Amino acid sequence: MKEAMYYDKLENLKVRCKLCPHNCRLGSGKTGICGVRRNVDGILYSLIYGETSSTHPDPIEKKPLYHFIPGSRAMSFGTVGCNFKCDFCQNSSISQADVERSSLMEITPKETVRMAKRAGCASIAWTYNEPTIWYEFTYDSSKLAHEAGIKNIYVTNGFINPEPLKNISPYLDAMNIDIKSFSEDFYHKIAGGRLNEVLDTCKLARDLNIHIELTYLVIPKLNDEAGEIEQYLHWVLRELGPDIPLHFSAFHPDFKMTDRERTPTSTLVNIYEQAKEMGLHYVFLGNVLADRGANTYCPSCDKCVIKRSYMGLRKNRIKDGKCPKCKTAIKIIQS
Repeated sequence: MKEAMYYDKLENLKVRCKLCPHNCRLGSGKTGICGVRRNVDGILYSLIYGETSSTHPDPIEKKPLYHFIPGSRAMSFGTVGCNFKCDFCQNSSISQADVERSSLMEITPKETVRMAKRAGCASIAWTYNEPTIWYEFTYDSSKLAHEAGIKNIYVTNGFINPEPLKNISPYLDAMNIDIKSFSEDFYHKIAGGRLNEVLDTCKLARDLNIHIELTYLVIPKLNDEAGEIEQYLHWVLRELGPDIPLHFSAFHPDFKMTDRERTPTSTLVNIYEQAKEMGLHYVFLGNVLADRGANTYCPSCDKCVIKRSYMGLRKNRIKDGKCPKCKTAIKIIQS
C-alpha cells in the first residue's frame, strides 16, 4: 500500500478522498466507491500502487486516438477498479474486480518506462480500467516517462477533480475521454457518475493544452436518441470547437446488458453524417466497418489525408501539418 494523494483527515479517524468528484467520506477500515482506496486508521491508502492486471503494446489507434502520433504504438497498462459502475462495461472483469482477490503483477515506475522503450513505443497509455484511481502510480511513472522522452495518455471516463488533473497535466499529453451519454439521468442510473463534472474535465483538459479526443458508445434505446446526440454535438461545437476528434462506437452486449441488441451500423452512419453537416471536422466510427468512418478528411477539400484499416494506420498523407492538396492545416499532433 502507498499513502494516497488528495485527501483530508477528519475527526474520529475519518477521511475524505478528494481525487474524484465522488469525494468519498470514509470511516476507518472503509474503502471508496472505486474499490482501491482505503482508510486505515485515519490514513488513506492506495491498494494498487505498482500493481498491474494488463500490459500490452497497442497501436495508438486502438485507444482510440486518431490525431495523436498516428501510426505509433503505446505501451498500455491497466490495473483493477473503477470509480464508475457502468452496466455495459466491456472490461468488467478488471474494472469491477476485488483487488484482494485479483492476480496482479508487481511493477515499478521505472519498469513501465523500460518496457515502453523495449517495445519501441512512443507513449504509455493508462487504460483498460479507469486510470484516475491509479493516480499515484500513473503520476510517478508519467514523470519518469517524460524524462525519457515518452508521452503519456489517459483513456478515461473523465471523472477527476480539477486539482489532481492540473497537477498531472505537465506529464499528461493526451486523453481519450468517454462521454457515456448526454443525460444526467443516464449517468446516475446506468454509470454511477455525473455528466457535468465530466464535461468540466473536457474543458479543463483543453485549457491545460492536453490533446483530447472524445468517445461516445452508442447504446440502442438508451443514449442514441437523435435529440440527445444533437445536444451533445452542439455542446462540443460551442465549448470545444470543430477540430476535436469525435469517436462514435458501436455497443455490443456485455456485463449486465447481454440482452440488449448491438448498435446498427446505420445508426452510426446517420450520426456521422449529422456531425459532419453541423460542421465538426473530424468524426470517426468504431467497432463497425464503414466507408468513411475510419479515415481523416481535409475539412476544406475533403481529401482523405489519413487512411486507416481496423485499428491501424495505412497511409498518412499530411505534409508539414497540412493537406497535400489544398494546404489547409490539419489539427493533429504528428510526433
